[in-house]
Amino acid sequence: MLTLKGKIGLVALAAGALLAITPAQAEDASATAAYKDIQATLGSVPDMFKTLPDVAVAGAWAEIKGVQLNPKTALDGKTKELLGLAVAAQIPCQYCIYFHTEAAKLNGASDEEIKEAVAMAAIVRHWSTMLNGSQVDLATFKKQTDDVFAAVKAKSQ
Repeated sequence: MLTLKGKIGLVALAAGALLAITPAQAEDASATAAYKDIQATLGSVPDMFKTLPDVAVAGAWAEIKGVQLNPKTALDGKTKELLGLAVAAQIPCQYCIYFHTEAAKLNGASDEEIKEAVAMAAIVRHWSTMLNGSQVDLATFKKQTDDVFAAVKAKSQ
């Protein structure tokens, strides 16, 4: 016969087992649903999604679908992919560079726009290196930037 302490321990063990199983089943179900949606949306499930643990698949897909593939965001698809390419060039990530170049083209980017996105990434990287490495005072930089923009705005009116 189990003592009260033994019964409490058994209940705690059973509850722990249920809690351990339930999230795993939920993760498996959400990963399965995400894989089905990826297949329906893209025509296949690229291996990049299979590198994720099941618990991360649904969230990663929701992020991509909610921003990158969403036509109702503030940025159009071409702009998003050119931004992706610029960042990919700086990371650098050869997988991302290939993907975002092709996605930018699919979204209507010209070869010149692709070159310009990469050139802008290079310019920003160059000046970031110069400003950070030279330890330019941030407050002074901000003041000078505000002054430049005010002068440009005044000339355009």
